[in-house]
Amino acid sequence: MRGDAIRFDAAGQTLGRQPARPALYTPEERERRDSTRWTLVQGLLAPFQFLVFLISLGLVVRSLWTGEGVMAADISVVVKTFTLYAIMVTGSIWEKVVFGKWLFARAFFWEDVFSMLVIALHTAYLVMLLGHYGSFEQRMQIALAGYAAYVINAGQFLLKLRAARLEVAA
Repeated sequence: MRGDAIRFDAAGQTLGRQPARPALYTPEERERRDSTRWTLVQGLLAPFQFLVFLISLGLVVRSLWTGEGVMAADISVVVKTFTLYAIMVTGSIWEKVVFGKWLFARAFFWEDVFSMLVIALHTAYLVMLLGHYGSFEQRMQIALAGYAAYVINAGQFLLKLRAARLEVAA
């Protein structure tokens, strides 16, 4: 059976064929993915967001370490947050075009779930900033938690990108 995998136990005995994971994209979804402009938008926004993240991370760490550049750190987190919102909105449009669902499509369900945590942490930072809640250090702790979640989430998406490339190669 094509797509099945042969599994072995610890002693090397064959356990038989077991179904492999379902394909990341159906042929129709792959066609929609490859033909929509939203794939290019996501491909451009993702590295841009990562660059914004790196710059902001440097400014946040510098301000926490030295006490200097507090306003620059805050502005950079706001820019990172709005960049995140942009990639989430356009990513949702991309999912709708490719999979017929705005969010939580089968192929990206767990990535979208974790994205909600990333958005919640970034939004909590904005609420703290605009509502004047907590200290600068507390705001930055929330921002750094959001950044840590973002790194994990970006890793999830990179693994999906790699899986899609391997799927095409197979």
